[in-house]
Amino acid sequence: MSESVVRAFAPATVANLGPGFDVLGLAVQSIGDTVSVSRSKVPGVRILEITGDDGVLPKDPAKNTAAVAARAVLDVAGIESGLEIHIEKGLPLCSGLGSSAASAAAAAFATNALLGSPLRKAELIAPCVEAEAVVSGRHADNVAPALLGGLVLVRHVDPVDVIRLPVPEGLTIVLVTPSCALPTKEAREALPAAVEMSSMVTHSAQLAALVSACYANDLSLLSRSLVDPVVTPARLPLIPGASRSIDAALGAGALGASISGAGPSIFALCRSARSADRVAHVMTEAFLDAGLESSVHISPADCPGARRV
Repeated sequence: MSESVVRAFAPATVANLGPGFDVLGLAVQSIGDTVSVSRSKVPGVRILEITGDDGVLPKDPAKNTAAVAARAVLDVAGIESGLEIHIEKGLPLCSGLGSSAASAAAAAFATNALLGSPLRKAELIAPCVEAEAVVSGRHADNVAPALLGGLVLVRHVDPVDVIRLPVPEGLTIVLVTPSCALPTKEAREALPAAVEMSSMVTHSAQLAALVSACYANDLSLLSRSLVDPVVTPARLPLIPGASRSIDAALGAGALGASISGAGPSIFALCRSARSADRVAHVMTEAFLDAGLESSVHISPADCPGARRV
């Protein structure tokens, strides 16, 4: 007998990782969104309930990433079915932690499972890209790791072409989210319309070196490769205390630190969980000096993606 409801979880993600603008993303542990998808005799996809969003997110299925992703999965699978969706937001909105992507990934995974899993996990990325396009543009650096887990390089979006990268052993990530919001639209508007050739060359070299460091398990090279000469400098002024927090992380022994996604969350990569504890403390102190409370999450850098719960 076919299932009538599937509940799935998809994790928060850290996109960009310094020089990997729109092409690198990393899944983190424990925090994310949970979506339940059930069959309905009523045609179409409907959102019945959203919790944890303070009433901000739309229930209109054309404007919510969970519903758009579910509808796109039905279309790709070639199956027509009425669906009802319940969304439990575990991620803050406009935080740089891939909130909209987590909802899309969880909904896509749950919908596919409800249908009997006609699609492979990787085939769910394209429906989630369609969902992300509704709120933040056509990119897969959040949805791909939210679905697949681990560290993912997005080579191409249309058609989807992604590569799972190895994660250096013991690598730990610190996420610090200050008590301010930075809408993705505003963060994208801050980016330069053109990039100088010298900056492009440096940026390309940094990204190539970062990928090489992952395959070589070379933390020293990874540390040297996390600097972004283009996107991060344009966005840092939008986040009070961010520059100070990054400097504090580096001073406390972090391998590197930068903005998570569009911000305002800041991430730091560390050699171990012990090092991460020290780094998290100084980062939160730096935001306090700027007048902002912040929340902290520490996670291994190699974590699973969307799954049943």
